[in-house]
Amino acid sequence: MNTLTHPLEHVRATPGPSHRKGRHVLARLNYLQPTAERPWSYACEPPPGTPWENCEYEARQMEIRDARLADRPPCIDREGFALWDAPTSVTDFLDTEAVRARYYPEAAELALAATGATRAHVFDHLVRRREPDRAALTFGRQRAHDVAAANGRIHNDYTEASGRKRLQLVLDDPEAAARVGRYAIVNVWRSIKGPVLDTPLAVCDARTLTVSDLVVSEVRYPRRTGEIYVALHSPLHRWSYFSQMDRHEALVFKQYDSRVSGVARFTPHTAFDLPDIPVDAPLRESIELRCLVVYGDAR
Repeated sequence: MNTLTHPLEHVRATPGPSHRKGRHVLARLNYLQPTAERPWSYACEPPPGTPWENCEYEARQMEIRDARLADRPPCIDREGFALWDAPTSVTDFLDTEAVRARYYPEAAELALAATGATRAHVFDHLVRRREPDRAALTFGRQRAHDVAAANGRIHNDYTEASGRKRLQLVLDDPEAAARVGRYAIVNVWRSIKGPVLDTPLAVCDARTLTVSDLVVSEVRYPRRTGEIYVALHSPLHRWSYFSQMDRHEALVFKQYDSRVSGVARFTPHTAFDLPDIPVDAPLRESIELRCLVVYGDAR
């Protein structure tokens, strides 16, 4: 990192459009409608005659709290997420070589600081941009010759099964993987253009989830099928966002933890449109990066 990273425990945002309703905003979040089928969605152009997805989503108006104004700053092992002051040396996040050579090591260092783990393995990243017409948020697919759109479906990147599988994919040595005790997968999310004024990321407090809220869903790619969780609505869910996130900040949140009790394990998240977006607000551009961290010594 360019400077020492640390949790933003006392930082307060500059007043702006996202503070017009005080400590929270009311916005619509897209939950899965109950279905008897196993949900699936295509991340690429589906075969002729096949729909993009086989499920419906319903927009529920939810209170989304500004975590900058929380009485107690969130913690990655408690709520499942935390905001860090983490300046980066990368200036062009569309330069894949620079991202891999410079940002991956920065993000690995941040992941270790945020989780207290001892080893970090960054394994992928994705750049997203809000569509110029600010169309209704969808699954965030990538358009031809463009970066991916903002993902407006409530989801968690890994399930129990795909979280376990990811360890085998990242540590391709079966003996090394077998020696791992506790491990986790975190997402590092950052604005890459400037303060986010239109479509921030909302994260759900992991303590407000129940097992029945999470539904296994397939994500179909050209040569493989992935597995994520999507979410059913619950009035118990507590949502947060960090207003006007800037490029020197990084939101680190848990997507899987092999420890089954006592810590946050899954953090559903989604893009959402702030109410009363200024006409001249710049389109949100962001990078999300996934990292597997290993705690302690191998068994």
